[in-house]
Amino acid sequence: MTAQFPLPEAERLLASSPSPAHSKPLANKNPGAPLMAYETLLYEKRNGIGYVTVNRPDKLNALNRQVMDDLDDCFCAIKKDDEVRVAILTGAGEKAFVAGADIGELAAQTPLEGKAMAHHGQEILDRIEDLGKPVIAAVNGYALGGGCELALACTLRIAAENARFGQPEVKLGIIPGHAGTQRLARLVGKGRALELILSGEAVTAQEAYRIGLVNQVVPAAELMASVEALAKKIMANAPLAIKFALEAVNYGLEMTQQQGQLLEATLFGLCCTTADMKEGTRAFLEKRPPKFKGQ
Repeated sequence: MTAQFPLPEAERLLASSPSPAHSKPLANKNPGAPLMAYETLLYEKRNGIGYVTVNRPDKLNALNRQVMDDLDDCFCAIKKDDEVRVAILTGAGEKAFVAGADIGELAAQTPLEGKAMAHHGQEILDRIEDLGKPVIAAVNGYALGGGCELALACTLRIAAENARFGQPEVKLGIIPGHAGTQRLARLVGKGRALELILSGEAVTAQEAYRIGLVNQVVPAAELMASVEALAKKIMANAPLAIKFALEAVNYGLEMTQQQGQLLEATLFGLCCTTADMKEGTRAFLEKRPPKFKGQ
């Protein structure tokens, strides 16, 4: 299991943050899209986007077993919901996306419990990564330990200028346990990943962008608008093509290049069977916007 960032500033914030009522709902801007109830999350659906917010701001949105189970349930529901084309994941409040794991829960684990908890978390993040729909992390503050691993499992990451990223587990005598050693190295390269993991130090949003950990850095006040703008660009494209592109990249990276190219060719052929392919090519030739239906 991953660890909450053990820096004096994070500890001070954790101690001083107010305790809100976790059941406080988001304003439902679309009356036709009811909120789903979770103990540690807020969920709202509108205009084809599913908004998932980890809602423990008094604990800097630290992960515990309940948060992980709620995330699993929520994203499983999103996967089955054809009305949701893109998911956006963020943290409540202005200080943290997810600042890591619940240290109290972590400290009480036996070796067998620790292995089981790590494996459980890995399975949940795998399901988020393999959702079949893009998941964009709107990183609004600390993304440390398990929070960084959660962001890594998302398809894309947009960070506010005040965001911080790190894998500080070695400072607590452990290592990343939710696939941080694997996804981070694949994303930024072995050398940079090992520097982050072995030093335990956090990096700024600007440095995270420089090394390829995040896709964009924007002012905090523009974070959600920037994420929504990217989501809308994605949603303008053919849903099945988006799904197949995700499969080609995610699964292809685990294969040899020749195997990956065969997968790509197979999925390209599947695209050619779809009504969306016919609509997209026809619209291009007719010089009009396409009207994709996900068929």
